Amino acid sequence: MEGMQVSSKLSAQEMAALNMQVDSFNKSLVVEGRKPSHELGKDDFLKLLITQLSHQDPTKPTDNTQMIAQMAQFSSLEQMTNMNQEFAKMNQMLVSAQGVNTIGKTVDIAIGDTSTTGVVEAVTYGQNPQVRVGNMYYDMKQITAVYGN
Repeated sequence: MEGMQVSSKLSAQEMAALNMQVDSFNKSLVVEGRKPSHELGKDDFLKLLITQLSHQDPTKPTDNTQMIAQMAQFSSLEQMTNMNQEFAKMNQMLVSAQGVNTIGKTVDIAIGDTSTTGVVEAVTYGQNPQVRVGNMYYDMKQITAVYGN
């Protein structure tokens, strides 16, 4: 074994595969019970506010005007978040109602580069409502035209 030298270099293909595995693993990590995110939410905003208050200089406390402005921003953020959730629920209801209105009507459905035409026999509810045409279910997003019968 004395004159033998072992090569420890990875090929470019092995390096790419290794980098993909490392990236996948890093994305799966959970930090303090939370997955990393590139967006700030109301909880992050509140943590920043509390951190700012707990680390302020006691000889120069936060100005009341600034404090009120920050609390108003937090309240606005919370209300916008609540409105967004309600709009999402309303959108789901509208899409479901739209699906029900297609029952018994002839529709064109896009399937990749082709399309098919048939009569909607049933509709499913949920996050992604689907229509049944023949024995197949299709997403509502795939409907390109609806014809009155």
